[in-house]
Amino acid sequence: MKLNYEEQAKVIKALSDPSRLKIIDILSCGERCACDILEHFDFTQPTLSHHMKVLGDCGLVNSRKEGQWNHYSLNMKNCNNLIIFLMNILTDTDDCICKDKLSCDCDKEEAKQ
Repeated sequence: MKLNYEEQAKVIKALSDPSRLKIIDILSCGERCACDILEHFDFTQPTLSHHMKVLGDCGLVNSRKEGQWNHYSLNMKNCNNLIIFLMNILTDTDDCICKDKLSCDCDKEEAKQ
């Protein structure tokens, strides 16, 4: 399996903010209106919009407009891709990147000196 480090790094960077992690947790229960999400925070609607844009741009969150409010939900396909990516880089698999090189070059460099 070819891992896309750059794409997943964007997702992980988006999750590096505690407020965005909390938003993901809130959305794990299902679709929520922005007004419902906002009740869990002590910041303004424009700040929430910024966080939702970051989460949407990296593909973790879907949005749909209904009246004056946006409704948000998790993009489960991309969330599952993140989980699979993390499992792949945190475990030793048959196609692990470390299997590309079977010998250590450190011994060869030391012998030259």
